[in-house]
Amino acid sequence: MSQAGHSHSYPWVPDQGDGTFRNPVLHADYSDPDVIRVGADFYLTSSSFNCTPGLPILHSRDLVNWRIINHALKNLPHPRYSEVQPGQGVWAPALRHHAGRFWIFFPTPDEGIYVITASDPAAEWSAPQLVLAGKGLIDPCPFWDDDGKAYLAHAYAGSRAGIRNKLHIRPMAPDGSRTLGKGRVVVEIDPSLPALEGPKLHKRHGWYYISAPAGGVATGWQSIFRSRSIHGPYEERVVLAQRGTAINGPHQGALVDTPGGDWWFLHFQDKGLYGRVVHLQPVRWEDDWPLVGEAQDEKLVGRPVLQHRKPLLNGHIPAVPQDSDEFESPALGLQWQWTSNHEDSWFNLTEHAGHLRLLPRFVLNGEIAKAPNLLLQKFPATEFVVETRIELPAGHAGLHAGLVVTGESCAALDVQHLGGEYQLRVVIGGETGGVLALKGPPSAISLRVAEGGICSLGVVSTEAGFYQLGPSFQATPGQWIGAKVGLYCITTDVLDASGHADFAWFRFRPLKQTVDFRKSKVNGNEHSASRIPTH
Repeated sequence: MSQAGHSHSYPWVPDQGDGTFRNPVLHADYSDPDVIRVGADFYLTSSSFNCTPGLPILHSRDLVNWRIINHALKNLPHPRYSEVQPGQGVWAPALRHHAGRFWIFFPTPDEGIYVITASDPAAEWSAPQLVLAGKGLIDPCPFWDDDGKAYLAHAYAGSRAGIRNKLHIRPMAPDGSRTLGKGRVVVEIDPSLPALEGPKLHKRHGWYYISAPAGGVATGWQSIFRSRSIHGPYEERVVLAQRGTAINGPHQGALVDTPGGDWWFLHFQDKGLYGRVVHLQPVRWEDDWPLVGEAQDEKLVGRPVLQHRKPLLNGHIPAVPQDSDEFESPALGLQWQWTSNHEDSWFNLTEHAGHLRLLPRFVLNGEIAKAPNLLLQKFPATEFVVETRIELPAGHAGLHAGLVVTGESCAALDVQHLGGEYQLRVVIGGETGGVLALKGPPSAISLRVAEGGICSLGVVSTEAGFYQLGPSFQATPGQWIGAKVGLYCITTDVLDASGHADFAWFRFRPLKQTVDFRKSKVNGNEHSASRIPTH
C-alpha cells in the first residue's frame, strides 16, 4: 500500500500507544483464527470460505499489530468454485510449524480435509493435497507427539455428515499426507446442544489439551478438555464466556505463548454484518488449567477484557491490516479477494500507470451479486468512508462498473459511459434508487457506512461535497462472512467482452460529519433527473 501524496488514517487502531490495546485487535472478518509463534514472530490464518486468494497469512511481533503478508491458497481445489459458492470453500483451518515447515490443514466441507505447506509463510505454498475425503469433515488440527507419532483431530458438520457434537482423533502419517486409520471419537456432547467444533490440540506438562468452542457461533463459549492420554478420557472446563459483557460468543481461536512465557488466547466475536472480529485475551494457568480473560468472581470461567496491557511492550508502531490502495504497486494488494476462483487476466496494473484496470466478465441480466469477479475487502470498522475514482471508455453499451457492497443483499453505485455522458445509478437489491448524469467522470464515488451498517452511496466533488444518490440502505452479512465492499466491472452483452474500468485509488478513512448538499450541480455539471436506461 502506498500513500504517496495522500494522508491516510485508519478507521480502527487497537494499539493505544501507551502500552495498552483495545479489543478487537482485528476489527475485520478474520473468522476462526488460528495463531502460532515461531521464535519472536506470530502468524495468523483464518477461514476464507468462497473468497480467493484464500487462507490469509498475517504477521505480528506483539499479537496486537497485524499486517497481511500473504495468502496460502490461490484458488480452491475444485472446478465448481469458478462460480460463486456462498458459505462454502475454506472453513476453519489450523496453522502449525513442525519439522522446519509451516503447515495449514483446512477443510472444504463438501470435499474433505486438505494440507498445504511452506518453508516461508510469506512465500509460495504447496498445492493442496487431500488428506481425508468425505462430506462434513471440518475444523482439522494436526498434532505431532513427542514419540514421533502424528494425529489429526476434526469435528463434524451435521448438515453434511449427519453427525454433530463429536470430536474425532485419527492416526496420521508423520508427513501429513494421509490418515492411517479410523481412530476414535474422544469428546462427545448431547447432539441436541449447539455445536461443538473447532478443536485445537496442545500438550503441556504431560497433559493433552483440546481447545474447542461450543454453544453456537453468536451465543457460545470456549471449552478446554484435558487428559493424560491423547485418546482420553477427557475432562472439561468452560474457560471463557460472555458473562455480562458486550462480547457475545467469545470462542474459537488459538492458545499461544510469548517468548517470555506468558500465554494469550485469540478468539472471534460474531458481529453480524461486520463478520467475526478477533479479540485478544490474557491467559493464566492454575492447576494446569488455562484460565482465559478476567475473573469476575470466585468462579473459574473468565470473561472477555475490552482493554489490557500489551503482551509485549517492544515499541512497535501501531499497525492494522492493509486497506487503502493507491494502485502504484505492480501486484494487487494483499487486502483484496475475489468472490470465486479467479484468473490473473481479470485485471492489470500496467496498462494505465497508477490505476487498477478491471476487465469485464459477462453476467446474465446484470446480477452483480452473481459476478465471479467482484474484487472486495472486509469492512475495517463499525463506521468508515471509502472513496474511489473511476474512468470508463465510451461506446460499450453493456459495460457496467463501480462501487459495490455485498452480503445477503447487494447494493452498488453503477457507472456507465454512454452518449458522451457518465451515467450513474444506485442499485439496491436489483432496484434502481437514484440516477445522475455527468459530462465527465466523477471526481470520486463514495460509500459512507455509519454505526449499525447504514450505508449511503454517492458522488464527491469539491463544489458539492458528498452528494448522495438514492436512499440509504442496511448492509447485511453474507453466508458465514461479514459484509464486504469493493469494485466490479461486468458486461451484460454476451457478444462484447471488450472495454475496461480504470480505478485511480481506493481509500478508507474514519467517518466524520458530512453534509449531503443535494445541490443542483455536481462537478460543475447539471443534475439530470432522467431515468438511466437498464441494459
